Amino acid sequence: MRYKAVLFDMDGTVLDTLGDLTNAVNHVLALYGMPQREKRDVAGFLGNGAAHLLAKSVPEGTSEETRAEMLRIYQPWYDSHCAILTAPYPGILPLMEALREAGVKQAVISNKQDSAVRQLAEQHFPGLLEVAVGESATVRRKPNPDAVLAALREMGVSRDEAVYVGDTEVDLRTAENAGLACAAVGWGFRTEEQLRAAGAGHIFHTADELRDWLLA
Repeated sequence: MRYKAVLFDMDGTVLDTLGDLTNAVNHVLALYGMPQREKRDVAGFLGNGAAHLLAKSVPEGTSEETRAEMLRIYQPWYDSHCAILTAPYPGILPLMEALREAGVKQAVISNKQDSAVRQLAEQHFPGLLEVAVGESATVRRKPNPDAVLAALREMGVSRDEAVYVGDTEVDLRTAENAGLACAAVGWGFRTEEQLRAAGAGHIFHTADELRDWLLA
């Protein structure tokens, strides 16, 4: 067993959230008469939190004030519609169950708003996580290491005993900033080429492959 704790990113790593995120973005865009976005657009905008997602989704030249108004609408709407299409990626639940059985502690660290992170964690991973943290007024979003380091303290695990698992360049930088090893997965919101350009070494393509590596 390589590590005592595994810290997962949420969107694009353990949960396929793209459908619900795209619907939430398009709901708010429609309210303002703005063009709709395709899933592939939204996937490329993900990784840096809701404010960044909306800023990239709106037409160029949209005022900061309008973006702020849209964010205030987006967050509660997404909270109430975040679990319609969202589901774990294939093999994720067996992976987490195997880690739990082996005594490995697990956490989810996300740039999604904290309310949605906790809701989705409770729905999809009951009894499997020690910690689930999203962005809030008191937690700076990744790639700041704050949430990762707080989770390690809560779990009683040192940096060299843990690994961070994610699917974007933001996750790679988060792990680096926190002083953790990082495992990149290729089934999320970035291509293998994008991940390698961001500095990823070995990229895992299935949850089974990741499980075997973590428990080796």
